[in-house]
Amino acid sequence: MSHRLYLYPKWIRAWHVFNALLFIILIITGISMQYTDKETTSKFIIRFDRAVAAHNFTALLLTLNYIIFVAGNVLTKNGSHYRINWKTIWKDLLIQFKFYAYGMFKKEPHPFPVTETSKFNPLQRFVYVLAMFVGLPLLIISGLGLLFPEITIKGIFGVSGLILTDILHITVGFFLSVFMVIHIYTCTLGSKPLTLFKSMINGYHESDEH
Repeated sequence: MSHRLYLYPKWIRAWHVFNALLFIILIITGISMQYTDKETTSKFIIRFDRAVAAHNFTALLLTLNYIIFVAGNVLTKNGSHYRINWKTIWKDLLIQFKFYAYGMFKKEPHPFPVTETSKFNPLQRFVYVLAMFVGLPLLIISGLGLLFPEITIKGIFGVSGLILTDILHITVGFFLSVFMVIHIYTCTLGSKPLTLFKSMINGYHESDEH
């Protein structure tokens, strides 16, 4: 028997889909900028000058979308889903990891079933907090530093501040890209492969009752 909970209001679904599309564009344009010679009209995926223009514009939209995300979590109860219980987090992470490692393959019940007050399991919550409240702000701040190099620090221990900012931006972007791939994979682990994807369409989380 299927159990349904309305956990994803319209603003969350709209933000989530828009954020994913923007991030895909940033990945494509970022790779194009990395592997295309800016002095020629050759291209890896997109011509360098067009990739730069698209990357910068998309980054602006991502920043505005992130502001909406933060404001929405402050003004609605959705922010409560990102609160970590630091007293039990490491024990809970171990339990959840064991479930993903072998428990789910043995058809064991989920150790942290989804409820109206807790739509993320401990591992999801921990990773989402790192991604959304550490990784994404670092990506945006370092991106602004590259877009406006005059605001970056001059250097640290003789290393150019612009180079350090670029390394930070690329590194954080890489890890967030890996996070996105893993996120898409884990979304196939619902009661059916497409169940969790449907949540972003109708707003309902569906699971099998045990």
